[in-house]
Amino acid sequence: MEVILINHILVPLDGSRLAECVLPHVIAIAPVINARVTLVHVMQPLQDGRGSSAVDPVEWHLNKQNSEKYLEQVVSRLNESGVLGVEHMILEGNPANSVIDFARNNNVDLIVLSTHGQSGLSGWNVSSVVQKILLRSYKSILLVRAYLPSSAEMTKVRYKRLFIGMDCSPRSEFVLPFAISLAQFHKSHLILESVIEKPQSINRFPPSDQDTELLNKFVERNSEAASHYLKQLIAQFSMKELKITSHVSTGDNAMSVLHDLAEESNADLVLLAAHGYTGERRWPYGSVTTSFIAYGNTSLMIMQDLPDEIQQTNAEFAAKEHAGH
Repeated sequence: MEVILINHILVPLDGSRLAECVLPHVIAIAPVINARVTLVHVMQPLQDGRGSSAVDPVEWHLNKQNSEKYLEQVVSRLNESGVLGVEHMILEGNPANSVIDFARNNNVDLIVLSTHGQSGLSGWNVSSVVQKILLRSYKSILLVRAYLPSSAEMTKVRYKRLFIGMDCSPRSEFVLPFAISLAQFHKSHLILESVIEKPQSINRFPPSDQDTELLNKFVERNSEAASHYLKQLIAQFSMKELKITSHVSTGDNAMSVLHDLAEESNADLVLLAAHGYTGERRWPYGSVTTSFIAYGNTSLMIMQDLPDEIQQTNAEFAAKEHAGH
């Protein structure tokens, strides 16, 4: 089982209360993995009425001082909560690009993001800036749902129930070492869920009895294999004195069933590998993980299994070429 080490956690903050909903999670996670934490705040160039940058040096200096003071206050609050050695930095430029560049240039392993920040809550599950960071950082992500009832006060989150979606592939195991460490520290209940999707019969007419029997046998065989796999997995951690349960479900749409199971579990955190069986390198996330980003209602930990292998998009190539002219 491959272990993804998390040594450096990046926490972007825009100064809003919504963005600070990530702080209790940082307090809950950083001591578990003994990771260093860097807080960043991005200052954007002021725009005049024509959309051009209009920088007043005095105002810029005052804003930077206020931002420094804000980050220092957050560092102090984190220190008081037991998170030591926290660094902070002011970045300048486009928020999404600045965070992405910092993460890539400073060996960041995990970015902790609030779904919403200074622009406020909206009907979108994830704000536009956060979407950009999610799609182009190629890092492991902890996504905290800012719209859920919670507090940004410095009280550590207690992870009582951890929900792990698994497709029984080696890639889906990437979350386990981190989940085990988290469960040991917080004495959490680990819930391993696997969903077997019923195969579709391409036929304009109802399937014959023979077809139905064949499809049912296929589902039954896969369910048995998944159950055996999860039992073997749990046996590997029997010496760690953890409460672990596993379950295999079936359904016409595995993604939909997994969402329902996550909701019903009352989990404090859902953990997923960025990719499953396919390991598709063209996209930063597989379809299941993408659906949990866009439509999930629980804070989400995504372990990026292909940080150095994801193919750049045509838009990224075009942007780089344009920047060189």
